[in-house]
Amino acid sequence: MMEPVATDGSSTGNTTPSTGGSKPRPPARRTRRVRMTGAERREQLLDIGRTLFAEKGFEGTSVEEIAAKAGVSKPVVYEHFGGKEGLYAVVVDREMRSLLDMVTSALTAGHPRELLEQAAFALLDYIETYTDGFRILVRDSPVAQSTGTFASLISDIATQVEDILGLEFKARGFDPKLAPLYAQALVGMVALTGQWWLDVRKPKKAEVAAHLVNLCWHGLENLEAKPRLIGHRKN
Repeated sequence: MMEPVATDGSSTGNTTPSTGGSKPRPPARRTRRVRMTGAERREQLLDIGRTLFAEKGFEGTSVEEIAAKAGVSKPVVYEHFGGKEGLYAVVVDREMRSLLDMVTSALTAGHPRELLEQAAFALLDYIETYTDGFRILVRDSPVAQSTGTFASLISDIATQVEDILGLEFKARGFDPKLAPLYAQALVGMVALTGQWWLDVRKPKKAEVAAHLVNLCWHGLENLEAKPRLIGHRKN
């Protein structure tokens, strides 16, 4: 007896019966890799560089490592930034602008003591929220970098408070020309305390701010118009 022939072109001979009538699986498709735009790649490299610079510093970070983390070749990094130095400069510039904006925008109150509180909180907020960025700013910058150091940033912030101190000095009968000196001293004190608090994180932020303002304000409150030296050295 002849076996029937299937009309759809498939054999009806001794074949393995299908189980449950399930359809054969289609061949697996390869996942298509989505290409980043130039802007997206640049942001990716900046994020990776920021993380590595905070963790290892400028000298400890290599272009090879940045490229490997991004899944690209070294020439891609050079194409976007010209090298490690260019990438570092952009990262530092962004962090400086972020911190400076946070501090200057926080100075909204009219009373000088509250201004001190706002400035202290602004710096501590930045350290708490953008820890990696602050670690980058307080590290040593490369020798070839003439700008973008933490000292230059502190100077920029101090300039913002010079006018405030100048008005206070004039109202109290002090020489307003000394305002830049005191601005540098006050901002530098807060910044160095912030560096220390970056690692210890004790006491709590509000308590740190309160102690900073306590020293600043009560020192200013009893400020001598002509400071005296009481030690044996007079010059």
